Amino acid sequence: MKLLYLPFLFLTFLLSGKVAAQIPAEPLQIGHEPQFLHNLWVVDNHWAIKYKKEAVRRVFHPAQKHPANPVLRDGNPSYGWAVYDEEAGLFRLYYQKNLLFNPEAPQEKEGRKYRTEIACAESADGIHWKVPHLNLYPDKSPEPNNIVIEVPGHPTLEASAPVLLDVPEKDRHGFRYLMMYRAKGAGGGDANGIRLVGSRDGIHWDQASDTQIVHLHSDHHNSISYDPVKDDYVLYCRAKDVYRARGKEMIDTGASRRIATMRSKELWTNWMEHGRPQTILIPDETDNETNYNFFYGMPTRYFAGVFWGFLEPFRMNDYIHTELVFSRDGVNFLRLPGHPKLIEYGEDGAWDDTMIFASPGWVEKGDQWYLYYTGWDGPHGGTDRSGAFGLATVRKEGFVSLRGPRNGGVVCTRTMIWPGGDLVLNADAHEGELTVRVSNRLRQPVEGFNHGDGEAFTGDAVRHIYHWGGKSLNELKGQEIRLEFYLRDADLYTFLAGE
Repeated sequence: MKLLYLPFLFLTFLLSGKVAAQIPAEPLQIGHEPQFLHNLWVVDNHWAIKYKKEAVRRVFHPAQKHPANPVLRDGNPSYGWAVYDEEAGLFRLYYQKNLLFNPEAPQEKEGRKYRTEIACAESADGIHWKVPHLNLYPDKSPEPNNIVIEVPGHPTLEASAPVLLDVPEKDRHGFRYLMMYRAKGAGGGDANGIRLVGSRDGIHWDQASDTQIVHLHSDHHNSISYDPVKDDYVLYCRAKDVYRARGKEMIDTGASRRIATMRSKELWTNWMEHGRPQTILIPDETDNETNYNFFYGMPTRYFAGVFWGFLEPFRMNDYIHTELVFSRDGVNFLRLPGHPKLIEYGEDGAWDDTMIFASPGWVEKGDQWYLYYTGWDGPHGGTDRSGAFGLATVRKEGFVSLRGPRNGGVVCTRTMIWPGGDLVLNADAHEGELTVRVSNRLRQPVEGFNHGDGEAFTGDAVRHIYHWGGKSLNELKGQEIRLEFYLRDADLYTFLAGE
């Protein structure tokens, strides 16, 4: 497995006012969700025992391609979002299906070879996929017809770029599933743009609920996340109302392939009445060195206090890949040094050797996260290419770890109020060891909870319950503590308070 060692750098900003937004108030109220260690939010400090030549390092763990790839080839697919339907016992993958305008005599139409529709595939194991013949919209596709969306009142419009939303119950309007997608096409008028629709079974999408929420020509994989801290919604899109909105020359059009955001307190509303897209990410010097001077998009997912952005650096007009970025506030995103790829390009001649679009709609399977991505064997600027879906896997909560060196190191958290429950670790110490000390605000050890009081962990587990002899951290419920992790040749991914 390829691992990338990265210096543990806290993100700095040109605008000094943005730094404060990334520093939490202490003591932290951590609840019972996983605590990630990739920036200075939960972690206060770390150091090596032999500090002159060793250090605690942040390690990025790229997703690993599954040997069964590609797992789905239906309709040159792109822009997917997966979910596991517990009631049906099935994985479902919603994706943009790209259909030839004229299957009998393929040719470009206004520079395009394909029209787009939203389709659904199903799988019992997440690896072997079937394309069901739903035939909900008979005119949309040849058999098997697995199209699930039609823009209400506009059957000739194209639908693209589906995203499933995770929102509070009050905004679900009684639906089990909410999908955001983009409608496009001549004659669509106000129907074009970003739309929202609900479903009770994941197959039949309620046209009566289908609502246009943003009239914006943001032509990529847009996404919406609910921010529980601010109790609002954040949309990641392109600022197409400002850039490439007029003219044909670059000096007039500007560059629209940047990452912009909008926020709204309401979900089912006209977002443009409350604000306009604002740019939050543009390529930097590292991108410039390799001519990745554009971002194609950044579908984003909120999970365990973190906005996980799947940024798509774009080398005009050919290569695109996916890079993992992080944010605590949904605006200021941390990019890892060197901008490592989440999934590597395939070898020359492979089905995924030129463009890779990974989706943050991962699905948990045992101790792994299943990540689905579309790969293409030709450049963005041409139509002579084909696409397919691949599966990549990563350890549950395992994108980034902190690794202690050969002679050991310490990771010290900020102060926190322990909410109760056991201390649960996601860690790999099979080549070394991990112990934990509990201390107070001034780092004085709590009696009975020192390093020597607990049994060293020397295994590999995503959910290891750590005890100090017969003591559980539940005994310190409601108290202000720090956790100090001793890592010797060991990786710590996350910790949490068990329930």
